[in-house]
Amino acid sequence: MLFGEDIAEIDYQPLKCSRSYRLIIVRKNISVQKGEKVLFDEIRYLFYITNRVDYSPEQIVSLANGRCNQENVIEQLKNGVNAMRMPVDDLLSNWAYMVMTSLAWNLKAWFGLLLPNGQRGVGLIRMEFRRFLHAIILLPAQIVRTGRRVIYRIMSYNRWLKDLFAGWEHLRWLRVT
Repeated sequence: MLFGEDIAEIDYQPLKCSRSYRLIIVRKNISVQKGEKVLFDEIRYLFYITNRVDYSPEQIVSLANGRCNQENVIEQLKNGVNAMRMPVDDLLSNWAYMVMTSLAWNLKAWFGLLLPNGQRGVGLIRMEFRRFLHAIILLPAQIVRTGRRVIYRIMSYNRWLKDLFAGWEHLRWLRVT
């Protein structure tokens, strides 16, 4: 649990550089707990080197923390969608596999942007791909053809089901207009 965060700033000039840079230092006071019992206190230091002088130290830290989400996206492409797994020994086939997995990732983002409830859409966009796969894509369904109709019966329920139907209706409405 984070108890406090202190931010300091100094000028820093590496030995081989001709100019100085801003060094932003963040000290985080962290208490590691198990249940209500405190196991130990820990202090961690984070360092940010920048040449931006138009931002305050707090803004620099906030910008750096915002960029961490890009690392999460890369990790999801590697392990969630398995875009970096090369199943074939042919370069062209591996390229096609990466394109397909990237399209699956984009499908998740597009569907999140399509949802009428913006807050749920942002939650879907930030969702890990495997969770999206099980919540939205891999729903057990029964498809029944009777006469001139096709009936889709969803066989299980989760809390994202209403968002699936809301997104579907929104997509149908966009297609009509």
